[in-house]
Amino acid sequence: MVAVQRAVAPLRVFLVVLFGVLVVFQTMSLPGQFRYMAEQDPEAAYLRWPATAITVFWVLCVQVVLVATWRLLTMVKRDRIFSAGALKWVDAIIWAIVAGWVVLVAVLLYVGFNADDPGLPMLLFLMTVGVAVAGLLMIVMRALLVQATTLRSDMDSVI
Repeated sequence: MVAVQRAVAPLRVFLVVLFGVLVVFQTMSLPGQFRYMAEQDPEAAYLRWPATAITVFWVLCVQVVLVATWRLLTMVKRDRIFSAGALKWVDAIIWAIVAGWVVLVAVLLYVGFNADDPGLPMLLFLMTVGVAVAGLLMIVMRALLVQATTLRSDMDSVI
């Protein structure tokens, strides 16, 4: 448990840094990038606002995962991870992944039917599979957390 406690502090530092970088992307980089692309290619300028909204939404999904991870780390530090309260944060991670995946599938379908080059659809397909794996892995991890929580409560009642 000591190794876990030592890992929590640096992980929190990286979560804060990542969250800050994502806020910069969300507020400045992504909108600016799509504005620039619309100026450079006026024929595709109609995609500026949908692309901005979609990418900002994806960043928001990642931010939800980061906040939920932070809360779970707090529970780990206080040795409260094996409780029903942890499940709501794991559920938040799962729903954020599901929401991002659904939008990713919609983008894949739109790009796939309108693309002249297979590169971007293949990249989007790879991302779709990767996010699906992450979501399914979280569902398995949630089931393991439920099982461990049940075992811990059974052990507490025996002792």
